[in-house]
Amino acid sequence: MKRQLTSPSKPAAQSSRREFLSQSGKLLAGSALAGITLPHIHAAEDNTIRLALIGSGSRGSGAVANAFDSPYGPCKLVAMADIFEKRLESSHKAISNKYPTLVDVPPERRFVGFDAYKQAVACLRPGIDIAMCTTYPAFRPVHMEYAISKGVNVFMEKSFAVDAPGVRRVIKAGEEADKKGLKIAAGLMCRHSVNRQELIKRIRDGQLGSINLIRAYRMEACGHMSPKRPADLNELLWQIRNRTHILWVSGGLWAEMDIHQIDEICWLKDDHYPISAHGICGRVANSKDAGQGLDSFSVEYTFADGAKAYDVVRYIPKCYPEFATFVHGTNRAAQFSGAIHVGKVRTYKDQRIAEDNIDWEAPKEEYTCWQAEWNVLLNSIRKNLPQNEAKRAALSNLTGLMGRAAMHMGRIVTWEEMLKSNFELCPGIDHMNENSTPPVMPDANGYYPVPVPGVWNEV
Repeated sequence: MKRQLTSPSKPAAQSSRREFLSQSGKLLAGSALAGITLPHIHAAEDNTIRLALIGSGSRGSGAVANAFDSPYGPCKLVAMADIFEKRLESSHKAISNKYPTLVDVPPERRFVGFDAYKQAVACLRPGIDIAMCTTYPAFRPVHMEYAISKGVNVFMEKSFAVDAPGVRRVIKAGEEADKKGLKIAAGLMCRHSVNRQELIKRIRDGQLGSINLIRAYRMEACGHMSPKRPADLNELLWQIRNRTHILWVSGGLWAEMDIHQIDEICWLKDDHYPISAHGICGRVANSKDAGQGLDSFSVEYTFADGAKAYDVVRYIPKCYPEFATFVHGTNRAAQFSGAIHVGKVRTYKDQRIAEDNIDWEAPKEEYTCWQAEWNVLLNSIRKNLPQNEAKRAALSNLTGLMGRAAMHMGRIVTWEEMLKSNFELCPGIDHMNENSTPPVMPDANGYYPVPVPGVWNEV
C-alpha cells in the first residue's frame, strides 16, 4: 500500500502517548499559583520550530515527544505553562531526561497560573512556531483564540470545547487562522492513520456499498472521584484536578474520551453530521463516585439518509472489554479501528465480523497515529501547506455534545438545536483565576450534582 506521507524508514514505537510519562516519571500535582516575569529568548535564527507547552499533563508531554521524534523537525521546547507548578516541574524533568538537547526551558520560561498561557505564547515567533494547547477542554477556546491572535500556529488536544458556545468559538478562531495563513492541528489523530485513510478510499470507491450502520465501542475500566478534597487544594483546583468527573472542566468522561469514536463515525459518513441523537446513560447501583459523571452510555445517531450509528460506552471494571469501530455497508462490513486507537483495519466477505471471514487486512502501520499527526503538522509548516482542522474537529466535538445532551436530558436532540444552543457550563471562563468560585459546588458530603434524565437541561 502506498503511503500518503513521505516518511523515513525508521519506524516509531507503536505505543500510546500516555505511556511516555509513565516510562519517564510519574507526574505530581500541586497548587502553587504565582506569575513569573516574561523573559526574552536569545537564540540564533535557524530552522528549528519552537514549541510552547500549555498544559503539561501526560497528553501534552507525550505530544512534545512526538514533535521531537518527527522526521520533519528539528523542534525545541522553549516554554511551559500550567496551573499546577509541581506537575509542570515533573513534566519538565521527564522530557528533559529523555531529550536533553531539545529542551530549553529555564525557570524564567516556566509559567504558573491561569494566565500563564499568555506568557508562554509570547515566547514564540509568529507564523513559525507552535502553541501546544493541551490543558483542560474548558480552556481550549480561550487559549486557542489567544494564540491565533498573536499569529502563531496551534496544536490543540481533544476535546475542544465543553458546550456549544465553546464550539462556535473554536470555529471562529479557525476562521481567523485562515485569514492569517496559520496551521491548526487537532488531536483527533486517527484522521492521520494511513490504514484508516486507505479504508476510507475503498469506501468512497464503493467497495462496501452504501454505509447504513456504524458501531463504535469503548468499554474499559475507569476510576472514580473521591468525595474527600485534600486540604492543600481549594475547591476550584480540586475540581480541575478531577477533570473527567466534572462537566464544566472537561465536558465529562463521555465528551472528553469518546470523541475519537464519534469522530470516526463522522469521518465514515464523509463528515455529513447526524441530524439527531437519542440515547440512554446510567451509573452502576453501588457506585461511590462523588463526581458528576456516569459510567454507562449508549447513543443512536441518525443521519439524513436514514443511516444509523451507535456509540456504546461502559467504564466499569470486570466487564467485557471492547475498543473498536465497525462499519456495515450494503455489500460487506469492515473494522475501522482497534484497541487504544491502533490502525486495525479489515474488510470482510460479508456482514460477519470474524477472523475466518477477512477479505483484506491492512498491514501494521509504520507510525502511530499520534506520531503521524505531528508528522503532518510539521510538514505543513515546513512546506507551507494548508492545514486547518479547527472546524471539522469542532463539529465532531459538537456531535459528541449532542449525544451527551440526549442522554442527560432523556430525549431526542437535533443538530439544529445544538448549532443554536446558548447553554454554557461555565460562563465567564475567560476571567477565571485561582480565587474564582466554581460554577458547580458539592453537597455537604462532597458529592456533586449528577444529570437526571427528564429533569436535566443542557441545550
